[in-house]
Amino acid sequence: MSQLLDNILSRSNMLDAYNQVRANKGSAGIDGVTIDEIDDYLRKHWRSTKELIKQRKYKPQPVLRVEIPKPNGGVRQLGIPTVMDRMIQQAIVQVISPICEPYFSDKSYGFRPNRSCEHAVIQLLEYLNDGYEWIVDIDLEKFFDTVPQDRLMSFVHNIIQDGDTESLIRKYLHSGVVINGQRHKTLVGTPQGGNLSPLLSNIMLNELDKELENRGLRFVRYADDCVITVGSEATAKRVMHSISRYIEKRLGLKVNMTKPRL
Repeated sequence: MSQLLDNILSRSNMLDAYNQVRANKGSAGIDGVTIDEIDDYLRKHWRSTKELIKQRKYKPQPVLRVEIPKPNGGVRQLGIPTVMDRMIQQAIVQVISPICEPYFSDKSYGFRPNRSCEHAVIQLLEYLNDGYEWIVDIDLEKFFDTVPQDRLMSFVHNIIQDGDTESLIRKYLHSGVVINGQRHKTLVGTPQGGNLSPLLSNIMLNELDKELENRGLRFVRYADDCVITVGSEATAKRVMHSISRYIEKRLGLKVNMTKPRL
């Protein structure tokens, strides 16, 4: 077992993850184990689960997908991992987030410590006040459901370079979902409902951030929402075209083309 995975499974880190998951509350996953029942469950199963993880034999349970009605009609799909898997994902995030942070762009504001949507808005207003008033809105189509997993894992490897931890993360990518009692494979996309997904999204889209920085563009990104500001409509159209092409070829994602706006 690698040192990184040992750190993830350490008593202190798992206790922090346990406390965070309990604080977040949430519903039971596919196994029916609730937050209130997790203590007994861990007493019975954690030792064997830990050994399976060490041996790369642990299989996360599929995510329970439910539909929540929206007030204005339609439904919002919600993914609910088991409480145990939420705890393990949280433990992974607590250890590898500090490793990833130095690689991330200053213009990335979502799901990161000491950063918020308000900070992103302030940075965007600075660009607009400096005269970069044309906005290119990069709208990624169903981002979390369409991330190419092999490409994502290559970016994860570039940062953490740890086979044991990468194997565990990949198992979460492949854990599947259950919809109306039917299990479905997850061959693309990030794990739904757990804490891994936001971190993995930042690792994936950090490649976009680096490309924008290399081109000297002014931008802010919050999760999968990215806004670029430029000085003219012609530049905006050119940037929209070239960045969309980069995203589709390099990252394997689809962009909804939108018109640049003032």
